[in-house]
Amino acid sequence: MKLLRVIASEFKNCADDFDISFVPLARKTAEDKEYELEEIADGLFVFSTVGIVGKNASGKTSVLDLLNVCYDILGTFRVEKREYSLNNVSLTMYFYHENYIYKYSTKLREDPLSDKVLFSDQTIVRKAYYKSKANSIFENEGYEAAAFEGELPEDTSSIFFVIKKLGVLSAYSKSLDYGVDAYYDSFSAKKAFGLSDDVLKKIIRIFDENITGLEMIDDHNYRLGFCGREEILSDKELYFRISAGTTKGLALYTLVVLSLANGFDIIIDEIENHFHKTLVENIISLYKDKSINKKNATLIFATHYCEILDIFNRQDNIYITKSDEKVKIYNMYKDFEVRSELLKSKQFYNNVFKTAVNYEALMDLKKELKK
Repeated sequence: MKLLRVIASEFKNCADDFDISFVPLARKTAEDKEYELEEIADGLFVFSTVGIVGKNASGKTSVLDLLNVCYDILGTFRVEKREYSLNNVSLTMYFYHENYIYKYSTKLREDPLSDKVLFSDQTIVRKAYYKSKANSIFENEGYEAAAFEGELPEDTSSIFFVIKKLGVLSAYSKSLDYGVDAYYDSFSAKKAFGLSDDVLKKIIRIFDENITGLEMIDDHNYRLGFCGREEILSDKELYFRISAGTTKGLALYTLVVLSLANGFDIIIDEIENHFHKTLVENIISLYKDKSINKKNATLIFATHYCEILDIFNRQDNIYITKSDEKVKIYNMYKDFEVRSELLKSKQFYNNVFKTAVNYEALMDLKKELKK
């Protein structure tokens, strides 16, 4: 199963018909097929990496939140209430599953008496996928209603009838401080997916060569090997003993390794937070490397650091967010005329996309501080 496209209305502060696609728009070169694209069916390609860029408060996190809701529906057939309202959100999702292209539409409504989100006005149509139709999968022609027998609770999506079993389709790494939960979550994921101790040691070594071992004793206590010594620490003590970058690196790289090994997509907000540029580029390169990314996992990330995008060969896997009264999303390839041979970072710094920091506001602050 692979998510192909999302269209949403009434989601958070986003404009209606908010549209993001993982299917390439531009010409597909042999090099792109080797590094930038993944073939999930004969002639059907999706991006190995998708970048969301924009200035502060432009709506990057809203894009990731929307995708997280969609992955929850596809993976668990349910959505729990969020810290933001999901009332009256309309969703249309295109996805590929077992030789069919599916188009699913629904409207969400929060149950006032529980943490449940309810589904209404659900429709599912599908059409068989053929290579000759690869460029027209989103066109309405050829879709037929998918007939299903049985009834489901209001808090269960009818996608259940298509996929039929629960699955991990994505992981979401937010930009907030991970806190002490990072250790428990990492070791729990390691156990659930059978990640080896050697892999975990190699992850930790990337961030702190002085750490020779880290072992979970119980839910809140750990054995830390550091500079040849071992000691037992609580999760709170461990949090203040090792760096914030090491804590985030352990949590995030564990998710990355599991994503690549199991083929589920990963969503990362502010991928550069706490990390050296080389580490960010390394994460992106892992998803481009088919000898490592054997199961077509996709990396979706938001960033303020536009130099990262210079390692992308394509433009159609880069989305730009802007916020006026509503958040709007633009595709670099479709919505801007940018010469492919020019550095993408230079275009951002030249304010081609109208995403530059508000220089006038900075000068106003500087004048105020001089008083």
